[in-house]
Amino acid sequence: MTTATAKDIQNNFRKYLQMVQAGGEVIVLENGKEVARLVSHNKSVSFLTDSLVGILKGDYDDKASELERVTKHEDID
Repeated sequence: MTTATAKDIQNNFRKYLQMVQAGGEVIVLENGKEVARLVSHNKSVSFLTDSLVGILKGDYDDKASELERVTKHEDID
């Protein structure tokens, strides 16, 4: 994984795009803070798919999940 400032990415976009296309990741920094991550389309789809598969493997009950969410946040008032 590579880190680069937003200004550096702006000035050398082709270089960082090639890194990402080769399978790398680039963390974008602005004022010393991480503000974005550049990853290839295939890698991002894979990450999302893996996350969803974990959710969908179980018996997902949307009504129960909604009730749990509402109950959890009722005490916040």
